Amino acid sequence: MKKLNIIAVYDSKEQNILFCYRKKEPYKGLYNLVGGKVEDGEDNLEAAYRELEEETAITKKDIELKPIVTFYYYFSDIELQAYVGKLNKEVSLVEEVNHLEWFSVNEDFLDMKKFAGEGNIFHIIEQIKIYHQQIFK
Repeated sequence: MKKLNIIAVYDSKEQNILFCYRKKEPYKGLYNLVGGKVEDGEDNLEAAYRELEEETAITKKDIELKPIVTFYYYFSDIELQAYVGKLNKEVSLVEEVNHLEWFSVNEDFLDMKKFAGEGNIFHIIEQIKIYHQQIFK
């Protein structure tokens, strides 16, 4: 099964979430959480930190990532691991390929004409709200 990850990055005040605007498929022309592929033999959490740094320049020193949910897509042979973290300071973002943009936590993440994932982003963010105390303690 091919492993992928996505990361919900909250700003230090938990008012905004970082997204990338997809320039290629899948989800070309939509906003998605940052992330990428887990390489063969790579630790899942380390892969999330690597992808985050590659796509944004955010490092382990800037954020602590925690797993929030994993989706298994059996017909497409994909395991999608979702992580969450809150920045511990202001950072300067560096775009790798996709444009990076902050969206308010109050955004309509069910808008599938704007956001990737067929509603999964909404679900992930709702899970973060439910377990907020445990995640951001």
